[in-house]
Amino acid sequence: MPKEHPHIVIAIDGPAASGKSSVARTLARKLRYVYVNTGAMYRAVTWLALEKGVPPLDAGRVQQLLHFTEMECGVRDGESTILLDGVDPTPHLVSEAVNGNVSAIASIPDVRRLLVKKQRAYAFDYDVVMEGRDIGSAVFPETPYKFYIDASAEVRALRRARQGLQDSITSRDKQDSTRRASPLIIAEDAHVIDSSNLTVEGVTGEIFGRLKQKGLPLGEL
Repeated sequence: MPKEHPHIVIAIDGPAASGKSSVARTLARKLRYVYVNTGAMYRAVTWLALEKGVPPLDAGRVQQLLHFTEMECGVRDGESTILLDGVDPTPHLVSEAVNGNVSAIASIPDVRRLLVKKQRAYAFDYDVVMEGRDIGSAVFPETPYKFYIDASAEVRALRRARQGLQDSITSRDKQDSTRRASPLIIAEDAHVIDSSNLTVEGVTGEIFGRLKQKGLPLGEL
């Protein structure tokens, strides 16, 4: 796939609680790139469906809801934002209800098509560090800067518990990796990092080393 955007994209993929969000945010700040959290976009749509009484498993009704909803994706303080009909759903994105239904919403092909289009649009205006589950495999398969952050199931379960989230890591992994639309996979040319015994700084440092090897200008960092 040819490069269709003028800016640099660093793709950070991985399963739930692998540490990819903290790593991506830290990396973006150090590089002064825009941090794009694609998971928040799927969570926002999940919140919208629940708020409007639309069953997350009813793909047709979810698609219709999005058709009549104004979605505005922007940037504030170096990070991606999303508004749905002018409402910022951020305070609700880690609720138990959203957490329990986001995989169902993310499996709807029409939802993914819409959000992938929004995600790709960021790279027309900004250098980005984008994290999710299909950034290197589906959203920006052409970027040479791909990383897959993983950790043991035990470590990830502990991290989820510390976040106050009680969902099953095993169940979430199965849902994400078996869905038909852009399943969670390791892109063939991604650099895999196990974060089980590493700090955020440790993972970020490894990524910096890899980016230098690939010739990305990093200035004084």
